[in-house]
Amino acid sequence: MSEYNANILVVDDESSITDFVGYALQKEGFTVDTAANGEDALALAAQNSYDLFILDIMLPGIDGYELCRRLRTQTSAPVLFLSARDTELDKVVGLELGADDYLAKPFGLRELIARVRALLRRASGQMVEGEVWEASGITLSEEAHTATGEHGDIDLTPREFELMAALMKQAGKVVSREDLLREAWGWEYLTETKTVDTHIKRLRDKIEAAGYDPSIVETVRGYGYRFHK
Repeated sequence: MSEYNANILVVDDESSITDFVGYALQKEGFTVDTAANGEDALALAAQNSYDLFILDIMLPGIDGYELCRRLRTQTSAPVLFLSARDTELDKVVGLELGADDYLAKPFGLRELIARVRALLRRASGQMVEGEVWEASGITLSEEAHTATGEHGDIDLTPREFELMAALMKQAGKVVSREDLLREAWGWEYLTETKTVDTHIKRLRDKIEAAGYDPSIVETVRGYGYRFHK
């Protein structure tokens, strides 16, 4: 998959949004499916392989939050929320459920396309730099977008990869939650740091599931986290 031939699922109960977003993405060369509710979206996700999901939050039946949670059990493809709900709490909830980005309605078409391309590049490993970091027996490759070691690969979502990279770049040093938000999310203005703790827990679970010691990500009480060398 490259950012130029990606398959994208757009989920919104407003046909004007799915028509507008779908048409815009197709003009950029993407393959696009649409769904008006969470049930149809899950059915499509079970039948097809998508490289990116664009979800509204206020969906009938299964809302966007629950849909994101269920998708996260099936795929590590990026999730972008599009929603008229634009409070910091909404963003935090979305991030804690595993979303990768959040764009408030109304939004500009250029910004949407830029966010989509950035998420797809990150997910496919098409990074500007090709740096490699090694710590605790794990090698993280920015170019290949992989985390691997003697026990094999660690299956990470794009956001988990960014979080692990932010920690491994400074292995042995304590990194604050605020710095992790800036490095892994690029959100200077997000003051609620609890979402970092949630993602660290997920990261440790992924590390342990792959056969590595989850304690290599150490909690430094009252400040942040340290990735052991």
